[in-house]
Amino acid sequence: MKLDEAKEKYIQTWGTFATSWGINRTMAQVHALLLAEGKPLSTDEVMEMLQISRGNANMNLRALMDWGIVKKEFVKGDRKEYFIAEKDVWFLFKQITKERRKREIEPVVAFLEELKNVEDDSDEAKEFIKLMDDFGNVTNKINNIMDLAIKSDDHWLVGKITNLLK
Repeated sequence: MKLDEAKEKYIQTWGTFATSWGINRTMAQVHALLLAEGKPLSTDEVMEMLQISRGNANMNLRALMDWGIVKKEFVKGDRKEYFIAEKDVWFLFKQITKERRKREIEPVVAFLEELKNVEDDSDEAKEFIKLMDDFGNVTNKINNIMDLAIKSDDHWLVGKITNLLK
């Protein structure tokens, strides 16, 4: 397989995989493109290479910057904005974990806590509160695991996972 062919397959497949993880397909493709390229790309280049509109390119580039995994890079003598992806895979894992925790886990924890404030002393209410507690306990464990991953270095986490699998 030629390099251009491999890059194209990577970009398209990464976009398809991302939808399974609840991530916008185009956002994943833009990120994959920036990762695969060896140089910063302008919005125009992203649009052309992925065959997407300016609005779509701008929206997804801004979202990737909000996630902290893409940044602007200025090219001397050029007024266009250029973008480059963070290529440290361990940093990417921790940053994406941090953002997903903030957007997905923390709201669930708050929601479950709110649901436990039932003003009813019946057995049915107690059973409901226990169910919310159980969901909260599982969600808090997931939150704690994500926190450990975010705060760890790659060698520590790999060692812990290896120990768990033994």
